[in-house]
Amino acid sequence: MKFVRTLILPLAVLLMFASVGAEDGPVFEMRTYYANEGKLDDLLTRFRDHTVSLFEKHGMENVGYFVPENNPDSILVYFLSYPSRDARKASWKGFVNDPDWKGAFAASKVNGKLVAKVESQFLMLTDYSPKLRIKKSKKPRLFEMRTYTAAEGKLSHLDYRFANDTIRIFEKHGMTNVAYWHPMSDQEGHGNTLIYLLAYKDSKAHEKAWTGFRADPDWKAAAARSKERANGGLLVKNGVQSQMLKSVDFSPMR
Repeated sequence: MKFVRTLILPLAVLLMFASVGAEDGPVFEMRTYYANEGKLDDLLTRFRDHTVSLFEKHGMENVGYFVPENNPDSILVYFLSYPSRDARKASWKGFVNDPDWKGAFAASKVNGKLVAKVESQFLMLTDYSPKLRIKKSKKPRLFEMRTYTAAEGKLSHLDYRFANDTIRIFEKHGMTNVAYWHPMSDQEGHGNTLIYLLAYKDSKAHEKAWTGFRADPDWKAAAARSKERANGGLLVKNGVQSQMLKSVDFSPMR
């Protein structure tokens, strides 16, 4: 009987993580804008002078606005939060029909369209994500957005490792855990993707933190345990993507 219990208990725990991100909480939207050549500064000006305040006017919560540290594609990445998808729909309807937005939009593209492409993804916080604190630090930090693609059936194992080990070891090495998300059920990547945001004092702190983390015996043991529990690696080949981000001057999160 004791042998049976040792098999059942880990499975029960993993099933708990399989249900992470029940879609009854705040909804986050990650929006990525690709500015036309030479238009990124104009796009940032439009957000700074008009868009951000109009979002707030229509009930959207501005979370953070970022540009990649190396930005050859002229990208702006930002996060908004809503009470629900229905609330999001109502907010955007009010926003796009707002005369103030229509005027600002028209004026901004007098010398050419600012945006070539927009990508959007709806996300839910995992149940182990720290409470998201949207506040400016005294000095702008360096952020890192990491996207993990789990092997088939391994996302619950990945969540278990983050919840029980990785987040704690990140903190040990001076990384700030900002937020952890899963794509919503109707979004690409649902069921196999974890997206999370870390913050560092600067690039030197980033390098030092990861050097220490990777060499930490605690991390090595946790990684080995998770592979044994999952009967193999947790991620697909090349399943980790990292993007270093800088907050822009009007971002609530800095």
